[in-house]
Amino acid sequence: MKYTRLPNTNIRISKICLGTMTWGRQNSEEEGYEQMDYALDQGVNFFDTAELYPVPAKKELYAVTEEIIGNWFAKTGNRDKVVLASKIAGNGDYTKFIRTTGFAKDALKTAVEGSLKRLQTDYIDLYQLHWPERNTNYFGQRGYNAEQHDFWEDNFHQVLETLRDLVQEGKIRHVGISNETPWGTMRYLEEAKVHQDLPRMLTIQNPYNLLNRTFEVGLSEICMRERIGLLAYSPLGFGTLSGKYLGEVPPRKGRITLFPQYNRYSNENAVQATRRYQELATENGLSLAQMALAFVNSRPFLTSNIIGATSMEQLKENIASIGIDLPENVMKGIEEIHNSIPNPSP
Repeated sequence: MKYTRLPNTNIRISKICLGTMTWGRQNSEEEGYEQMDYALDQGVNFFDTAELYPVPAKKELYAVTEEIIGNWFAKTGNRDKVVLASKIAGNGDYTKFIRTTGFAKDALKTAVEGSLKRLQTDYIDLYQLHWPERNTNYFGQRGYNAEQHDFWEDNFHQVLETLRDLVQEGKIRHVGISNETPWGTMRYLEEAKVHQDLPRMLTIQNPYNLLNRTFEVGLSEICMRERIGLLAYSPLGFGTLSGKYLGEVPPRKGRITLFPQYNRYSNENAVQATRRYQELATENGLSLAQMALAFVNSRPFLTSNIIGATSMEQLKENIASIGIDLPENVMKGIEEIHNSIPNPSP
């Protein structure tokens, strides 16, 4: 395993992070245990979860994933071996059963306390805001629609004050953002610069993969210059970059087969690009998944690559990608494909 650090801290984390969003829906509790056991044995010490998980979100399954992780901690006593990240859900039609108060003071405190109880721990190492409260372009929206401006009150300071209080209480150690834009990222960073008693956002968890490299426009420079690290999610684009959806018959238990609404990486241009990436990988003796993950692992702005799997076979292949260094001709081939079909799945 290779390791990095949470930016501006001495916390050492694996460059591969174990994602957990399928546990409790596509994976059983026992399968979650098996994945955590194996990942930890392979040197993966960084786990990411959220109160929203498993996804797709469902009231009857609210926060089951956190409960599974908490039960594993209680069973194994491995809490001190894991750097644990979780998230508060943002507003949305599909999260009204959780709360409708966004990141208000009481909402943040209630969310953290609930996660601590389910995770059976006294603290969360990295606590993240799952997506912005305001209307903006995230989750695949190509641009900002000014007509949808919601007259949202700028409350970056209030959010950071509440997070500061939670840090001082010892309930969380550090904070991060997710699905955020360059403007939102800089607002948080600047607020903490001006008011130095406020916590600084250390990480940004956004999508990044061969089909969606929009992070490179704006946010990558912020990461490098401001020392905020990318936690890349969907490095395989909902599994499409494993190549398993290229056949005429989709896999029966595949995520997109089960939940066809997750079509972000399935449009015509994305499929065309995926076929070309598959050919490039095959020509160079690699699986498409290995090449896709190794590419993400190579990025200078990456802090950790969040992999997820529904089978142990997938998990083993994903974790093993950390040992692959892509040769120059493969990197050149990737850029050629990217330049001809840029970001088909933003």
